[in-house]
Amino acid sequence: MITAKTIKTAVALTTALAVSGCGALKTNTANSSADSPSGRPDVRDASQETTPIWELFKVKNTETNVLVNKYIWSAAIEVLDFLPIQTIDPFTGVIVTGYGTPPNGGRSYRATVLIDDPALDARSLTVALQTRGGAASAATTRAIEDAILSRARQLRIADNKF
Repeated sequence: MITAKTIKTAVALTTALAVSGCGALKTNTANSSADSPSGRPDVRDASQETTPIWELFKVKNTETNVLVNKYIWSAAIEVLDFLPIQTIDPFTGVIVTGYGTPPNGGRSYRATVLIDDPALDARSLTVALQTRGGAASAATTRAIEDAILSRARQLRIADNKF
């Protein structure tokens, strides 16, 4: 159970840590005022030696390289639109769907799609289909892959007309 005393102690420790990171200037005692050409002691800025705390919160790289082919990605979402999407991650190229029945079909499927290459190529696409009874047939999986790749090619051709 968290008590008021525990909260006060945590706040005091956090404040002490935050204040301890705030240094002003460091004086180098090895150099005296006589050794310095200006006659003043050698003073160094502490920020040159340590990283200020606010630097830790800056975004280092805002550009992210996505290694997923946009045409295959869009085609996979279009072809598998009858399946409810559970998880989708365009940065890793993974689409996970729930169970759904295709139009004019009797069996329900769920799919996991992995797009792991920016090339518009069959090697960029991996589809895993599952039925409620186990893995789907290789022919069905191959038909879905072919439909996704065909639609991706159509999208690319339509994109190049602009």
